[in-house]
Amino acid sequence: MNQPQGKLTAFAVTAALFSVAAQAGTYPDYGYAPPDSYTGAKFVLSQNYPTTPPKGQLPAFFKNLPAKQDNNFETWRAYMDEVKNYCLEGNVDVNWDVQKNKVRHWYHMPWQHYGPLGREGIHGLTKEAQIQKQQLAPTQTATGQTYAVGIYNDIGAYTIGQVWKDPQNPDPSYTSQPKSFANGTVVCKALFADIDRNTVPFLVNPVLWQGYITETFTSAKRQVKEVALIQMDIAVRDTRMSATGWIFGTFQYNGAMTGKAGWDNLIPVGIMWGNDPKETGNDFTNPTPTITKINTALQQTAINTNTKELPPTHLGWNGRLNGPVDNPNSSCQSCHMTAESPQVAIMNPLFQKNPPAVGSSKWMEWFQNIPAGHPFTPGSQSTDFSLQMSGGLVNFYQWKCDMSGIYEDGFNACTKIASMKSKMMKSGNAAPQPMQRVIRDPSLEQLLE
Repeated sequence: MNQPQGKLTAFAVTAALFSVAAQAGTYPDYGYAPPDSYTGAKFVLSQNYPTTPPKGQLPAFFKNLPAKQDNNFETWRAYMDEVKNYCLEGNVDVNWDVQKNKVRHWYHMPWQHYGPLGREGIHGLTKEAQIQKQQLAPTQTATGQTYAVGIYNDIGAYTIGQVWKDPQNPDPSYTSQPKSFANGTVVCKALFADIDRNTVPFLVNPVLWQGYITETFTSAKRQVKEVALIQMDIAVRDTRMSATGWIFGTFQYNGAMTGKAGWDNLIPVGIMWGNDPKETGNDFTNPTPTITKINTALQQTAINTNTKELPPTHLGWNGRLNGPVDNPNSSCQSCHMTAESPQVAIMNPLFQKNPPAVGSSKWMEWFQNIPAGHPFTPGSQSTDFSLQMSGGLVNFYQWKCDMSGIYEDGFNACTKIASMKSKMMKSGNAAPQPMQRVIRDPSLEQLLE
């Protein structure tokens, strides 16, 4: 369905999306149905979550975790290749229609359909950050936009099912201390760029999907467009990692590697298992890269130094890990550790009117090491590094509490969230803090007002 240009009212969005939800399963498949002129397959949410903890061995790559976790990427290369293969095996053949995967089961997070950034109906893509000029290459002189879809293995999906066991009263205690996503949870996210590919050399020989996306980043009007695979992120819950309990990695597309389109053109950028909280410098921050600046002082990040395979890329703040369409002033773990419910934390220190000085103690709150299951904001509940989970909960509560679920009384769920806010105030917060939207670009606020 086409949305009007410009800002969208909450009621208009909710009413439109509810018409889709009424025709879907327990959770809506998508929020933006492609126009009738589109005759291809449509996205189906994989939501048959396991009701008992999956039995059996952990993913095979767990056996190949490097004995010494250092910042030499070659120590990690084989491990990253195995995780990539774990994500892609059986999914590429079915074009990421993951219910048809004959190798292993994969699942989606519910409640990503809602609102102006919500799932579109061709591949289930959700809107993420704007691509800034020259963020990808010196020749990239126009902005672009990013869309993505994430999947969870059966171990992670069991926890999703526990949180959402009662569709009208989700319970994030299942991802908050003393609980968390279980050891062996794997998350894979494919990211696609809507950009002039002729200006980005590494997007030659692209893997292309269709998506029912906004015409531009600042537009609300949608159309069916081609988007190019540009990045894949991985996250692995591993209790052996003492700093955070999670390993994050990212891959960047380079179509020059094989000379033909294919997911095997995804080249490892690097891997991280902590935020290096003692490193406060800013010398390696590199928002418009002509080279990849590698900060060897970081001990919890390992970056691929092979320039023959990895094009110049900006990384994250001061050389921490982030992918090509991510925020160069953040890191994979920095963003994800803010995931909580109620979502009080903002995703990055720059996402506020008066940000702290770079490298200051306040700034470094976003680059601390928070253990799995612990919230960023005291008194909140962690969604254990899952921004999809926290974002889905924000969407749900906005629909149910602010819009009364259109046709349903939201009393139970809304009483629960109000009670949590009250407890947070009593625990020492001087004033109630506003709920935050889970967004990767502050300029998205104009579409959400």
